[in-house]
Formats: sequence, C-alpha cells, structure tokens
Amino acid sequence: MHPLAWWLWALGLGTAASRTTNPLLLALLIAVAGYVVATHRTDAPWARSYTAFVKLGLAVLVIRLAFAVVLGSPIPGTHTLLMLPEVPLPDWAQGIRLGGRVTAEGVLFALYDGLRLAALLICVGAANALANPARLLKSLPGALYEAGVAVVVAMTFAPHLVADVQRLRAARRLRGRPDRGIRGLLQVGLPVLEGALERSVALAATMDSRGYGRTAEVPTRVRRTTAALTLGGLLGVCAGTYGVLTAAGGTYGLPVLLAGLAAALAGLRLGGRRSPRTRYRPDPWGVRASLVGASGAAVAVLLILCEAYDSAALHPTVVPLTAPDLPLWPAAALLVGLLPSFAVPGPPAPATTAQVPTPATPIAPTTATAPTVTAPSKEDA
Repeated sequence: MHPLAWWLWALGLGTAASRTTNPLLLALLIAVAGYVVATHRTDAPWARSYTAFVKLGLAVLVIRLAFAVVLGSPIPGTHTLLMLPEVPLPDWAQGIRLGGRVTAEGVLFALYDGLRLAALLICVGAANALANPARLLKSLPGALYEAGVAVVVAMTFAPHLVADVQRLRAARRLRGRPDRGIRGLLQVGLPVLEGALERSVALAATMDSRGYGRTAEVPTRVRRTTAALTLGGLLGVCAGTYGVLTAAGGTYGLPVLLAGLAAALAGLRLGGRRSPRTRYRPDPWGVRASLVGASGAAVAVLLILCEAYDSAALHPTVVPLTAPDLPLWPAAALLVGLLPSFAVPGPPAPATTAQVPTPATPIAPTTATAPTVTAPSKEDA
C-alpha cells in the first residue's frame, strides 16, 4: 500500500473531526480509525506509536476539562455542579477568574471541544502507525526532499521514543527495579534522552555523508520562475480555499483554487531540477491506494455537505442542556472510512515453526545381529 494513501485517508478523517462537536459522531470516528489500525498495522517501530497518540488525546481532553473547571467557561449555565473557592485577581486581569461556580453547561462544552482535539490527534496517530515514513519520503517530489526529510524525522521521533521507553521499562522490571513513579521516570528518562541525542548525532552524520542540502546548478531565470510560480500558486490556493469556504466567494473560489494548484505544481516540477534524485523501487499507486485515499476524501466531503445542510445535528447545543442525538446520514458518512479494512489485505501472520508429529505407538527397537564370518575356501585363496 502506498504510504501517501494512508495519510490522505487519515487527513480526511481529521477534516471530518474538525467539522463537528457531536460526541457520538466523534466517538464513532475514533472507533473507525482504531478498527482500521488494529487490522492493518504491523510490528514495525512506527506502528507502536498509536497507543501513545491515544494517551496524548486523553491527556488533552483531561487538561481541557481542568481548564474549564479551574479557569471557568464563557458558556453561561444555570445547572451548578460545585462551588470552588474563588481567588481574587487584580484589575488588569479582568475577564479571568480562578475558581468560582462550575456549571454543567461549561463542563459539557469543554468535553465536546476536547474530544474534537483528541480525535484529531488520534487520526494523525493512525496515519503514523500505518504509513512507513521512509517510503513516504521516497514519494515526495525532488523540490520538497529537504522539507520532507525534516518532517519524516519529526514524525519518527515519537515511535522511537515510545520504543525506547518500553525497552528500558522492561529491562528495569527484569532486574527487579521500579519503573513507575517519579524515581522510575527519572531513571528511565535520562537513558531515553541520551539515546535520542546519540541518534540525532548519527542521523546528522549520515545525512551529511549522503549529500543532504546540496543542490544542482540551474540558470537564474529558471530559479526565479520557480519561486514566482510556487509563491503565486500557494497564494492562489489560499485565496481559492477561502473563496470556496465562504458564501461571498462562490463565483471566483474554485477557478482561483484550480489555477493556484496548477501554478504550484508547475513550480514544484521546475524546482525538482535543483535536486536530481533517483528512486529505487518506487511505490506504485494502484487501485487499492485510490480506494483508500478516496474513502478519506469522501468522509471529509460528506461531513462538509452535512454541516451545510444541517449544522445543528453536527454541533449540539449545551444551552439549554440537552442530550446529543446521533444523526443518521453523518454517521453513515463516517462508516465510509471503514473501506480500507475491506479493500486492503491485512499484514501477513507471523510464521510459526512446524511441529513434528509424535507417533501414536512406540516403535520397538531392532536388534542388530553380528555378521557371520566364514573361513576362506581354496577358491577364494
């Protein structure tokens, strides 16, 4: 499977998560991403980072709720949960409070908002667990090679960090030493930091030995044309995206967006001349990769259309305090994200050693008889 297809799928799910605050839809989206990861991730080091992203999402959710309880919420509410002692603040800190009344409406609004952020992190973790970062780097055009290397190194930091922590904790448990608490955290964190620094130095040495950052000589006219096309194309993409998403720019949004994409692609094509590279065994983009990328894009487009058609179903109100409903069509649109679990075969099962069957009845050992030696005859002599 092409690694870019997994990233397109995950970005589509993340776009859908950013368009809703309905906790039922967000929980369904997290379940879809988790099911695809559970059925298709391998035993590679980067595949182990999904659990870390899930824990990070839960930490973001807890921090968001803590901020809403301690610092208050701008959402007015009438259902008081508890009263905290309020700390008086100076006049220059107006609009900020510490403690005071905690309402159910404010806590519920913080829960919806934090769950959306957690869903975005889980979608990124799903892409990081399914796509091979080294293969993703090979798929980038030559003009984005240096930036792609930096992004891939940043993405592989979390998987290697998680693997180092698990390895050191297992080693401490085998030696009968504690691996939890502040003391265990400090004794595990220092070797992890040392390993990260050694890995950084080794990576810098290998990148320098392979000519990282060196570019080929191109004419000045081509270099200026590349810069103009790339910058103009990116500005056109920004303006076209704004026009597509707003009602006022419905007439010029799509043409400007297409023109910006064409200019940016032409600039990247010309910029690739400064970084001539060859690919060893390039990843083919097949039908399954198209299905995976299209499923993520379909989820994003369908959620955007559902938001434009019925925004109240995707953004439940907390004032007045009501229970959220599960809308049928947005839920069906999220289930389209399960297409990779059926269209793409899972990883092969690990090979097991074959067992030799034991005989049902024991075989009696045979007794060897000594050979009979006869005296030589006259003819033999």
